[in-house]
Amino acid sequence: LKILLVRLRLIGDVVFTTPVIRALRRQYPDAHLAYVVEPPAAPVLRNNPHLDELIVAPRRSGAARLRDDLRLARQLRRARFDVAIDLHGGPRSAWLTWGSRAPRRIGYTIVGRSWMYTDAIPRDRQLTPRHSVMNQWDLLAPLGIPALDPARDPVHMPDDERAQERVDALLAAAGVSGQSLVVIHVSASTRFKRWPEESFVALVVALIRQDESRRVFLTSGPCDVPAAQRIADAARERLGPQAKAVLEGRPLHLTDLRALIARASVFVGGDSGPLHIPATTPVPIVEILGPTLAERSFPWRDPGWFTEILDPGALPCRPCHQRTCVPGDFRCLTSIGAERVIAAAERALRSTPRADHQTTPGSNERRIPVVQG
Repeated sequence: LKILLVRLRLIGDVVFTTPVIRALRRQYPDAHLAYVVEPPAAPVLRNNPHLDELIVAPRRSGAARLRDDLRLARQLRRARFDVAIDLHGGPRSAWLTWGSRAPRRIGYTIVGRSWMYTDAIPRDRQLTPRHSVMNQWDLLAPLGIPALDPARDPVHMPDDERAQERVDALLAAAGVSGQSLVVIHVSASTRFKRWPEESFVALVVALIRQDESRRVFLTSGPCDVPAAQRIADAARERLGPQAKAVLEGRPLHLTDLRALIARASVFVGGDSGPLHIPATTPVPIVEILGPTLAERSFPWRDPGWFTEILDPGALPCRPCHQRTCVPGDFRCLTSIGAERVIAAAERALRSTPRADHQTTPGSNERRIPVVQG
């Protein structure tokens, strides 16, 4: 049996597909599992022990994209896959799934694209309180695979020995050895998910003043390097002699980011792709959640590991589709004060692995600690 999975992007969404990979391997231990992904998210899957083949689709535009897709479709057709599953639902992923000519092609019911699948699975387009991993499990249901559970099927990203060595060298150069390391990711994919810079500054300053032995490492995506620098500079100015405790660096490769997070005592960040990288480790997580429902995007991992989500509570405009801020003031984020995140981070730093989260009767999604405004 040869099975093809297609999920081209984004980082967090690709991380959310890794429980599906594990479930397929468990159901079909002798199957050949292949995965098509675009370059930015490929490091999430590289060296995944449950995959036999990783196919990286070039991400170009115009005529080059058309040539790439025709070439890739021919490659997939020659591979003679028995089943192709479109975990994405976008135009390109649907076309590649259809182009594989697999006898069984599974995807979501989407206007204009359902004809490309032999099994079109209904998908609720509303922002319902259901996790993305469970939405993707719907595509496995036709294969008779039981519902996924975060304790049995957590998200996964393998360790990378070379990345660990690079991060060890980075931290050594910064003078970090036995100190407690706090990683704070200040980026977000859109302004709808970006916590205010001044709040990040207050968080950094408070954590270091609470314990001078701590080191805070600020990470960001390429577009937010200036923001990370502004936050670091402002925090250093307030800290004075303790300024050396604030670290920041160029945007890290995903494997290096994971290696850095794995060294941390806590990770703090908003609802973005990099938030789900620490979910592949046991590191405590504090998530700052704005327009998104916690039930849709909480870190999908063993509930024994510390995870705390801070959100604004009930708002008439929440959840939203993140196209226009109806109130105009991004209150879902600005209402989450720095003092709440500071307190959550301190709880995370004092935490030990625990298994006190309960599964809702009749559900495979765990209750999660959400501290609302």
